[in-house]
Amino acid sequence: MPQFLSIALYDDIASAELNAWLTKTRKRPGFVDRLTKSTQEGINSLIPEKVHQVITYAIEKMVKGVLFGTKYITPSPFLASTLEEKENKVKKIIKLYQNTASAEGAITGAGGILLGLADFPAFLTIKMKMLFEIAAAYGYDVKKFEERLYLLYIFKLTFSSQGKRNQTLALLENWDEYITKLPADVSDFDWRDFQLEYRDYLDLVKLAQLIPIIGAGVGAIANYKLANKLGQNAIQCYRLRHFDWQI
Repeated sequence: MPQFLSIALYDDIASAELNAWLTKTRKRPGFVDRLTKSTQEGINSLIPEKVHQVITYAIEKMVKGVLFGTKYITPSPFLASTLEEKENKVKKIIKLYQNTASAEGAITGAGGILLGLADFPAFLTIKMKMLFEIAAAYGYDVKKFEERLYLLYIFKLTFSSQGKRNQTLALLENWDEYITKLPADVSDFDWRDFQLEYRDYLDLVKLAQLIPIIGAGVGAIANYKLANKLGQNAIQCYRLRHFDWQI
């Protein structure tokens, strides 16, 4: 009996944390959000369309390679009976990838602009691999198209403006309904919107990483915090599915 009480207690705490996260995540874009977004949109409008197309294509191929490439090992679903067991494993995964991302950021940050630019695909790969491991730890089969697409939306939720974050959260809250209308091909995913939101979100955070001398420290700290933010959001997104009957 104590075991069941312990399970119930953990689930109650997790459910309360989920509801607190939902309240915090759901909010109207503030003045600073609107100003930042407006400034970024102005800058984007000055960039030639051909450049946008090249960047969009590069990110599309990069994300497809991580999500759908056969060279990446697909972890098997973790078989656990309780949410606590799953999340103990998830916390270890996040810590491991936080440290990996931090080390990668320090190395590329110390190398100036050229290595700093190399941080973009390397850090993206680390974050995506972390999401793969987290999904499997919650017992989901990431070989399935819809599960990999779910990872993309967790990613977009984390690295987007507040307006896009609200839209993405609404989609994730109604995931079972959404997957009945999934696009026939992943190419139908809005890659341009994805890359603009991701790039704009990271612009200010990662710019200082390209500066010699301080780049290593900035890269290590930024990557550590961003990896943790993604991991914590992933926990709440999978709790959404676990507590679906209560939300």
